Amino acid sequence: MRDNIDRIRAADAEPFGVNPGDAASHQEFIAAHNFPFELLVDDGLGVARAYGALKPDGSGTTRTVVIVGKDGRVIFRQAGAPAWALMNNAIQSADDEAG
Repeated sequence: MRDNIDRIRAADAEPFGVNPGDAASHQEFIAAHNFPFELLVDDGLGVARAYGALKPDGSGTTRTVVIVGKDGRVIFRQAGAPAWALMNNAIQSADDEAG
């Protein structure tokens, strides 16, 4: 997402990372990877659980990209690092439906 931040924001979207680490570790991770977006603390893994990002054994999270549309519906969800084209298609489709 870091490499597509301008495209994401041009699509009127804002990315956030969510992770169970504490705020201090997030700031270190942001600096180390030069992230131009915030990482939010998921204490208790409630967000990961809600969006299907828990590892099958529940021991932690797996990298998952979730895009929530302007109406609050999940319009895209994929584990790993999906291509920008897939995410953009979901955003464009949601915009077309909203019309």
